[in-house]
Amino acid sequence: MKKTLLLILLIIVSSCYQETSIAVGGDFTTSYVNEDESIPVIIKIDNLVTGADAYDWTFEGGSPSTSNSKNPGEVLYEKQGTYTIKLIATNVDGERKEFSKTVIIKDDINIQFSHEIIKSSYSPVEVVLKNTTVGEGFTYKWDFEDGMPANFTGKTPPNVVFTTPGEHKISLTISNGFESDTQIQTVTVAPYLVSLFEIEPKFEDDDFQTPVTINFKNKSISATSYKWTFQGGNPATSTEENPSVVFTTIGIHEVTLEAINDKTSQIYKSTITVQPNTNLRILTNVKLGINTAHNNNSIGAMYSTTTRQVYKANEITSENSSLIDIVFQGLNANLTYNKFISPAQVSNYGFLSLKNAQSTLFVNSQELCNCGLNFTTAQFDAMVNDNPLRSLNINYSAAGEQQFGYTYPRIILFKTQDGRKGAIKIKDMVKNGANSSILCDIKVQKQ
Repeated sequence: MKKTLLLILLIIVSSCYQETSIAVGGDFTTSYVNEDESIPVIIKIDNLVTGADAYDWTFEGGSPSTSNSKNPGEVLYEKQGTYTIKLIATNVDGERKEFSKTVIIKDDINIQFSHEIIKSSYSPVEVVLKNTTVGEGFTYKWDFEDGMPANFTGKTPPNVVFTTPGEHKISLTISNGFESDTQIQTVTVAPYLVSLFEIEPKFEDDDFQTPVTINFKNKSISATSYKWTFQGGNPATSTEENPSVVFTTIGIHEVTLEAINDKTSQIYKSTITVQPNTNLRILTNVKLGINTAHNNNSIGAMYSTTTRQVYKANEITSENSSLIDIVFQGLNANLTYNKFISPAQVSNYGFLSLKNAQSTLFVNSQELCNCGLNFTTAQFDAMVNDNPLRSLNINYSAAGEQQFGYTYPRIILFKTQDGRKGAIKIKDMVKNGANSSILCDIKVQKQ
């Protein structure tokens, strides 16, 4: 009887043990640490599996690649791709279950592209683009400011053409599906080609009387070479950027400049009118101050018919003093005692001496010189060439050198050291205390 009861008890215990067997269930989850999906990527694993006693993890493409821990924690991925994380969970009851998840690892974005201009930066500019960005799974969006085409989608765009002068942005935006980055480069298109020049006569030829030397000032834009043609000029042609040309023939002469670059060319034309040579230099509104004005550096009393400038005391240098050929002496503010004096004699009349001073003869008083001179203001005004001056016999005389008072208009005759004859017309005398002055026109033979 006792044996029978023991057998029944064993059967009951065995039956109860089978009913309490534990099943493997649940799952595991993955998440991107810091929500960063671009390499390097760290995947955090949270194990929510229940009923298991052993765990066999496989991390495809990850580091570590395997684990037997219940909670392996974090796995590092350093290469782009789609990878499987697999877990085989088992228990002592012989239960076994397999779990898997897929993670997508995206390439890090490091934009690398360059542009190269074909031929030159003169419009139109053709640009070759090279995209050397490394990575997989990217999308590419290009934008070309004022370019043709204006945009492009894809890794390698076609050549782009820019025509409008100025700076143009080339923008490349790359996305890996999680994040994007943009890089901008700039292409500069040179201004449109313009052919243009200015005419600058040599200083002594600014009256355009034959022979006249013209210095051509090239104002062209975006040109690399030049072709000049000078009608009636010497030389007749030139490829210099800023040529100098002599014109000897009276009349209108056409000048042509073809400006060229490697893309195009343009022509600009102008004319030069050469006048007959009068051998007369006409200088107007020359203002000369009395001694006090000159020495106080307010109004100069010294003048050069070569430089055509009035000089105050503080403007006279060792370089320009030898060019001064006319000096006015105004003794007082009321202009009652005036005369023109030779630069070589200025130290005798209240001025500092001039270095390498010229000797100029002046006839201040034609009416007193008794030398047969009677050159009138009407003759001065009518003079358009040097013919009236050629016949004048201008020599030194003490009587002709005498001063004159406050009377105008008045004609003063002179002859420079190099033999040029001229006439000064005083057309105004201004009383202004220490700044008193006279206003003159001068006509003198050319050098």
